Amino acid sequence: MPIIQTDFPDLLIVEPQVFEDSRGYFYESYNERAFSAQGITMKFVQDNQARSSYGVIRGLHFQLPPFAQTKLIRALSGSILDVAVDIRKGSPTYGKVFSIELTAENKKQLLVPKGFAHGYSVLSETAEVMYKCDEFYNKQSEGGLLYSDSKLAIDWGIPVSKAIVAEKDLLLPGIEKFESNFIF
Repeated sequence: MPIIQTDFPDLLIVEPQVFEDSRGYFYESYNERAFSAQGITMKFVQDNQARSSYGVIRGLHFQLPPFAQTKLIRALSGSILDVAVDIRKGSPTYGKVFSIELTAENKKQLLVPKGFAHGYSVLSETAEVMYKCDEFYNKQSEGGLLYSDSKLAIDWGIPVSKAIVAEKDLLLPGIEKFESNFIF
């Protein structure tokens, strides 16, 4: 199971080996031994799944310590633009944006460590997204950054007029007004 290091410390792309034949395909989306052999040792405790339609932007979200989460994200159907923003003080990529298209076809996954704000936009008619978390969700620990922050300048891959965003996400601060308690 190839795991690729991005230019962002600890932000990883997982490209599972897919076995296809006349019946369809098979692949391991997660294997603790394979991850551990590459130094990835967190224990996942919760799986989340969401279905959304074209233009939906979910994010940019994170959980504050001590409930911060590492997430392993993949698209079960459709296509998403997955986005991570490094919010770890002292990181060489602090405030920088990483994005990757995750699709049901390419089967790529993104491992987003603690200390990143995370979100995605739906590029296909619909998409189902599943992600594993290494900490349980805690409502009081919710945090986030404004998806449309001009300092981040994220191209979500959809026209602004088609964006569908939760009201609570419209109230989040930009990165310049955000005081991070994540340390690199």
